[in-house]
Amino acid sequence: MQLTDWKAKGKYFTYKNQSIFYVQAGQNANQPDKAHLLLIHGFPTSSWDWHKIWQPLTEKFVVTALDMIGFGYSAKPYKYYYNIHDQARLHEALLTELGIKKCHILAHDYGDTVAQEMLAAFLDRAKQGTLQTGVEIQSLCLLNGGLFPETHQPRTIQKMLISPLGVWVTKLMNKKRFSQRFSEVFGAHTQPTSQELDDFWQLIALNNGHRIGHKLIRYMNERKVYRERWVGGLKNSIVPIRLINGPADPISGKHMVARYKEVVDNPDVVMLDDTIGHYPQVEDPEGVLQAFLAFVGGI
Repeated sequence: MQLTDWKAKGKYFTYKNQSIFYVQAGQNANQPDKAHLLLIHGFPTSSWDWHKIWQPLTEKFVVTALDMIGFGYSAKPYKYYYNIHDQARLHEALLTELGIKKCHILAHDYGDTVAQEMLAAFLDRAKQGTLQTGVEIQSLCLLNGGLFPETHQPRTIQKMLISPLGVWVTKLMNKKRFSQRFSEVFGAHTQPTSQELDDFWQLIALNNGHRIGHKLIRYMNERKVYRERWVGGLKNSIVPIRLINGPADPISGKHMVARYKEVVDNPDVVMLDDTIGHYPQVEDPEGVLQAFLAFVGGI
């Protein structure tokens, strides 16, 4: 699928006076009871991350994916307080607007943290007996992401972005620097192609999105502040959770999985081939698809 085709599939809705891009497919009049699946992308990319597994997923589900505010084709206001809670509310707002009352979730990277907040809010409603006031999460599947701040190993560029020098770092960011740094988190044998790098950079740089990286990166501190809430959700979940991991990921690879197994009782973990890095849905789409469908099919 070409990036232009992806954009053509999309629509927009308004959240806090900002234009938000989303794609939805899989509706079928012959399958009115088809389950819903929400895909949540990572940093610094967009819903385009899912394009390699999009079509097979739409055969099984009604699939919805948006570009979070500050990402992809969505609005990227400079004067905006970007935070995980807001991104979670953004997803809930779209699901409500689309009339979706329950769904499965598949998330990656930054999207894992957004999904953790959505799960925590869902568990709050369950405890309060107010489940009917929000979207019901039926299952949660997580790809490589910083689930635990104590195991997250940010790249040098991430450390620089979150430092006082962050705003200057964004001014120096260009396609060449992005391509070099981004390729480092992929497996040695599953490197992004030049076309993929072009597409990723185009979506990041659109509307000067590469100039707000120091604002988006605040999530690294939020993971520390809200650790008990977000990790607590994984430990106390009332819905099935599976972790699918690319072990060669230098940020959230096998070292993060080791911590996951220490923290979560009876962990459901699928390790992909040892060569797969931080973007498993791009590097090993078939492996991710098989592991995810087996998980949901077994619920």
